[in-house]
Amino acid sequence: MNMAIYMETIKCMSADDVVAYMETLRDEEQRCQLIRFFKTGKGQYGEGDEFLGLKVPQTREVVKHAADLPLGEIATLLTNRYHEIRLCGLLMMVKNFEKWTTKRWCDDKEAIKKRDEIVRMYITYGDYANNWDLVDLSAPKILGRWLTLPTLLGNKTDIIDELALSGNLWRERMSMVCTWTTSRYGDPSWCLRYAEMHLHNPHDLMHKAVGWMLREMGKHVSMDLLRGFLEQHACEMPRTTLRYAIEKMTENERYYWMKKE
Repeated sequence: MNMAIYMETIKCMSADDVVAYMETLRDEEQRCQLIRFFKTGKGQYGEGDEFLGLKVPQTREVVKHAADLPLGEIATLLTNRYHEIRLCGLLMMVKNFEKWTTKRWCDDKEAIKKRDEIVRMYITYGDYANNWDLVDLSAPKILGRWLTLPTLLGNKTDIIDELALSGNLWRERMSMVCTWTTSRYGDPSWCLRYAEMHLHNPHDLMHKAVGWMLREMGKHVSMDLLRGFLEQHACEMPRTTLRYAIEKMTENERYYWMKKE
């Protein structure tokens, strides 16, 4: 039964209805692949995470039909044991947030309050976005877009700094990958701030995130700014970070930066 038909068979869509439907899509073969791919073994970054075995398009299909759930119901999804159901809740938050970011709503006071409510909730439940895909599919579209818009929450830098300094890998990654959006809007300052802040982060997933965001900043804002950052930090950067940052440069320039001392 697809989601649209399922919705017609129940009187009121709730988080429990979403969970019940998604559990009917369980796929054991896909589940086994996912637990390996997302490093869920003992001592790995996704240790203990549980999966139903859904593919992302299946989860997006659920979101399309159930995105009007109240935030309180979405919170129930965010705390679910299954990775795909938490992703579903995060993508519902993205869809809700995007409703209030169109040109019509950018400066509207009620829209600002709606966006701020979603951001507060996103940060509150940040520990449940506990794998790289959950962060990467939500932080740029919620936190990143929020950074480009008016807010009533106070100093934006303080709020993102708190994530960056939290000591929690996934909150740290949020602070970095949200800058994908600010760079696309032409503002390099967020990327440069958090790239420098996370430059010596010990985790490989942060090395990749920093390099990736630097590369995107160079692409969307200024390659000269990227080169300036590399001139200052290339010698001390983890090699993974450097390789990601220079990935789109010419072979000769990549060789130059990798050999720089």
